[in-house]
Amino acid sequence: MNIKEAKTQIKQAVSIYLAKDEYGNYRIPLVRQRPVFLIGAPGIGKTAIMEQIAKELDISLVSYSMTHHTRQSAIGLPFITQRQYGDETYDVSMYTMSEIIASVYENMEKSGKKEGILFLDEINCVSETLTPSMLQFLQYKTFGNHRVPDGWVIVTAGNPPEYNRSVREFDVVTLDRMKILQVEPDYEEWKIYAQQRNLHKSILTYLDIRKEDFYEIENTVDGKTYVTARGWEDLSEAIYLYEEQGFAVDETLVSQYLRNKRICGEFSAYYELFSKYRTDYRIPEILVGRADDVVRARAKRASFDERISIVGLLLEAILPQIQENVETETNLRDLHTRLKAIRDDQTSRSIPSLLDDMIEGYLNEKKAAEAGSGLSDEERRRFQYRIRFAQDAKQQIRLENPTGREATFAVVSGAFAKRVAAMRAQTAEISKQLEHLFMFVESSFGDGNEMLILVTELTVNYASARFIAEKGCEPYYRYNKKFLLYERNRQLMDELENLARREAKDDHLLV
Repeated sequence: MNIKEAKTQIKQAVSIYLAKDEYGNYRIPLVRQRPVFLIGAPGIGKTAIMEQIAKELDISLVSYSMTHHTRQSAIGLPFITQRQYGDETYDVSMYTMSEIIASVYENMEKSGKKEGILFLDEINCVSETLTPSMLQFLQYKTFGNHRVPDGWVIVTAGNPPEYNRSVREFDVVTLDRMKILQVEPDYEEWKIYAQQRNLHKSILTYLDIRKEDFYEIENTVDGKTYVTARGWEDLSEAIYLYEEQGFAVDETLVSQYLRNKRICGEFSAYYELFSKYRTDYRIPEILVGRADDVVRARAKRASFDERISIVGLLLEAILPQIQENVETETNLRDLHTRLKAIRDDQTSRSIPSLLDDMIEGYLNEKKAAEAGSGLSDEERRRFQYRIRFAQDAKQQIRLENPTGREATFAVVSGAFAKRVAAMRAQTAEISKQLEHLFMFVESSFGDGNEMLILVTELTVNYASARFIAEKGCEPYYRYNKKFLLYERNRQLMDELENLARREAKDDHLLV
């Protein structure tokens, strides 16, 4: 199965494990809740889907890599205590609480959530001293004398032996106590995740052209070579920052992330070409509607690979603006609600003190979210934006030193209004850029595959899909409707063809 299918299976398993009867008892007793064992090649997103599942189910997540643990840290340290049995007192061995179990209880206290996922990565790479304890843990959910709390589902992950020499294969007795999911790399599913994460367009357009280079692990005479999903994602972050700092993105950099000589060389060469197209096609001019005839003529003559790169460059230029705009509007909506509450506050407290409460509230929400299922980069930026607004508003009050509550709040609402106006101006500019983008692609490539790629990318990207749904974009709707109709017609033709084949087969049988 691919990683999307694995996510669905894990999410469903967690849901049934947390299902309760009318008295609040878990329908499946803890001892019958088989841990999930997610096994697959490294770097395909096993950890990422755990974070997504926890967020979608609104439960906590505690993650551990088992390769970092010794028997003492996982089970707890032994100590001697005295116990009374009848009339006799005996020295007995007890254990301190496992570091892993303790982390679950700490998470419950910080996040306020009583249910969650305990995710143990690289579980089949545990040390030899810890191996005997794993069978007890997988069956009874205990480390030493301490059990995983009710409401916490155990999900484990590991790599197949061919990818990691440290792997210890589980015996049938152990495997029979787990739900096993085998995951294979799948570029098309990973691409959806990559688009949502805004991975660098040079990577996505390269992989669209050479899908076979998405994932590669092999043994050669020169040793093991590998390219993984994790490598592409980490390379994307590096490219963004290298470009920002003006550093050269060359084969030396790429080879640090893509450990396959051929793929490293071919992507490095492609990136150079991609960067050249960025200059040659004067992307900013296209988005403001000033593409000249020379650029359009070259685009029409371009090869398919070059056309894909052009569409990627256009999306690379506009999607970050859309992302920022959508995030800003989300922040302003939340701030509007909070500021309205401050305006309507009936106490005698000052506006700055109420802003302090707002800041403290955001900080507490941020802390609880981090302790629960964790914060994405986007979620962290949201808290930072809102906190910074309140801090800036307080600073503006100190600078203007207004007299009276109404005048003081007017300073805050004025600062808010400026941000709203800037956001609306950006919205209008982006809407124009989208129209120019569609006009260029239409005039250069018509309604072919390039337009289909553009519409698809805008659809699967959460920020652009939301922006278009709320603000509109006539050419997008027009082409989206056309492609949906085409897809439906193609499906109908396939169904008719299959029906004709079945009838022909039936006729043959009758004869």
